[in-house]
Amino acid sequence: MARIREIQLRQQLDELNSELFNLRFQRAAYKNPSPARFGQIKKNIAQIKTILREREIEALIAEVEAASATA
Repeated sequence: MARIREIQLRQQLDELNSELFNLRFQRAAYKNPSPARFGQIKKNIAQIKTILREREIEALIAEVEAASATA
């Protein structure tokens, strides 16, 4: 999952958030969606957010190192 492009990760994150919303809506309408699916979706969302944040931090570190190297 770590090798997937950022655009694809963000699209997947949007899809998972939509699916989570739909499951919550189904639960509110008493349609009994699978409780295990909630956990699975939340776990996938957390993994994607972690990857995106790691990449963001790596980019900031590289930027700081580049700035300190030229100074």
